[in-house]
Order: sequence, then C-alpha cells, then structure tokens
Amino acid sequence: MNFDFPSDYLKYQQKVKKFAENNLNDNVQERDHNSIFAADLWQKCADFGIQGLAAPAKYGGTFENINLQKAVLAMIGLGYGCSDNGLGLTLNAHMWSVMMTITEFGTETQKKKYLPKLSNGSWIGCHALSEEESGSDVFNMQTTANREGDFYVINGKKAWVTLAPNADIALVFALTDPKVGKWGVSAFIVESEFDGFNASLNQEKMGMRTAPFGSIQFKNCKIPVENRIGEEGAGMSISNYSLEYDRCFIMSSIIGAMERQIEKAVYYARERKQFGKPIADFQAVSHRIAEMKLRLETSRLLLHKLVWLKAEGKSVPMDTALLKLHLSESAISNSLDLIRIFGAKGYVTEFEIERNLRDVVGSVILAGTSDIQKNIIAKMLI
Repeated sequence: MNFDFPSDYLKYQQKVKKFAENNLNDNVQERDHNSIFAADLWQKCADFGIQGLAAPAKYGGTFENINLQKAVLAMIGLGYGCSDNGLGLTLNAHMWSVMMTITEFGTETQKKKYLPKLSNGSWIGCHALSEEESGSDVFNMQTTANREGDFYVINGKKAWVTLAPNADIALVFALTDPKVGKWGVSAFIVESEFDGFNASLNQEKMGMRTAPFGSIQFKNCKIPVENRIGEEGAGMSISNYSLEYDRCFIMSSIIGAMERQIEKAVYYARERKQFGKPIADFQAVSHRIAEMKLRLETSRLLLHKLVWLKAEGKSVPMDTALLKLHLSESAISNSLDLIRIFGAKGYVTEFEIERNLRDVVGSVILAGTSDIQKNIIAKMLI
C-alpha cells in the first residue's frame, strides 16, 4: 500500500478542487433553505467528468478503466471545493450504488443502454433497497417481483431513497421467491417511465437538504426480464457487494469537507482575539483543532486502505464497517468542535458553519447505522 500517489492523480484532484470552487457554490444557503436540488450543477459535474468516474470509457466513462484511487481523490477534492454537501452525497450515491453495480453485474446490453446516460448527466439513478418496516433489517422486505412470461410485475414500496424524486432509473431489490426469505431477493433496473412507478415528492429533512429524498411506490409495475441484474436470488449478494462501494465512497467527499473545516478553524483561531490574545493560544481551542486533525487523518487512512483493498478485488466487510463507523462519527465530532470554536457565529446560519453539522448527522444512519457497523465488526471478531 503506497501513499505516494502518482502525480497525475494529484493533479486531477487539484483540477477537481478548482472546478468545484469555481462552479458548485452558487446560492448554497438559499438552496439549502428551500431544499432545492441543483440540476444545472449536476450537469456541470457530468460535463466535467465526475459521474463518468464510475464507468469505463467504452460505456461513456471519463477514463479508459475505472480507477478507484483516482476517483476517491477526485471526490475528496470535490468535497473540499464544494460547500454543498448534498450535491456530493447525491453524486456518490448515483455513481457507486447504481453505476458501479451495473458496471460489475450488468449484462453487456444493460451497460450499453444505461451507463452512457448515467455518465453524461442526462439520467439520474437511485438505489432502492430500504423499506419503512424493515429498517436496518433490509432483507426482511415486502416488495415482490412475480414473473409473468417475459416480464416481472413489481408491487411494494421503497423508502428513504436518495434521489428518488428525480431518478430516471431505480436499482430495485425485490422478492422473487418469498418462501426462502433473503435468498429469494433479486435485483432489477426499473425505469421511472414504466407504468406503475410512482416516486414521492422530495421529503424535507434536517440536513443534506439539497439532496432529494423520498419513496417509490410500485403498483403492478411491469418490467422486462432483461432488466433483471444477475440471476434470480442473487440480490443479497449484489446488494452486499454494492453496499461495500456505497459505504466506501458515499462519504468520501466529507473527507474534503473536514479538511476545509480545519482550515477555517485554524484561520479563525489565529484571527479571533479574546482577553488580548488570539484564541489559538487557549488550550481549549488548540486541543479541539488537534483532535479534529486526528479524526481527519485516521478517517483518511481507513478510506485509502479500503480503496486499496477494493482495487485489489477483495471483499472487505470489516474494513468497510470500520470506515463507515469512524468517518461518520468523526464528521459529527469535528462539526461540533468547529461550532464551539466559532461560538455564536458557528450557531448562526449566516456564517455557514452550522450546516455542516446538520448535513453529517444523517451519516450515522444512511448506508447502515453506526450500531449496524458495530454489529458487523463485533460479529467478525467474536
């Protein structure tokens, strides 16, 4: 494992940072306040090549082959340069939960049909696994897909789906054989134009407000057999595989945001004076910054280790859970420390400090709660 990344990787990261700083920060406060998804910024990202990082060039991707290390450096750069954390979340969810799954498990026909549109920004994809009643027990689902000749008919409802209100396709997991429970789950690509596909309006939430969020109702939704991904009953394996990428990448942009937070904290601590000296001279402040840096660097190390392992083709549920747990909890702690350092300014919306905390609170829930990650780690140790 080598942390001396190739110079072209680092140059590309800087290029992404500059792109994000110059193009992705318009009206963030207003969009956050009104829960507005910036479709124009989504398209700018696609034109730059962000979404294409999750597909090979022959299917519309940015580079000849998917390069996980280069991609994660790019998403860290995007998180640093773009203060719209919701945009980073939606990009990562679209790329690693949907595009990567199609890249890894889709047929040649599916790849040719869907990946170019998902790469060029014309289509948006969402990952529809969770249901209202199943919660963390995701495979205890009620959504069914019954085969009728050359079609499947899907009935049920998926909830808490990032990008559902805006999605053109959904990667849907449904029971094709309810008698065998989780072993009877299959995966499907369902287009929003199919009859019986009904997405909700955007649900307002505490943070990540610029990331659309909602549910999808399927009522006798008829889809062609060729839209099934993999064999019948392979849904659990496909989902577990995609969740490793999801948990690995979905918060990669937050690493960049944490870098930005520390820079803000250091600058403010040097400039802000109390009792005749910079607040950086007070141990209570300097220790908070030191702890913020420690959380950032340990999170970064876990992320790069996981990316290296995935690039080696390894299944790494333990490392994935460790990263998801540590990074999400660290992001909350760092955001709280930044608010404390800034004091009243940190609490007031005007200074764009408190939004970071609101945005990362959901990270201990999405893609598997912190408690679920602890369960995974403990189960593999004990």
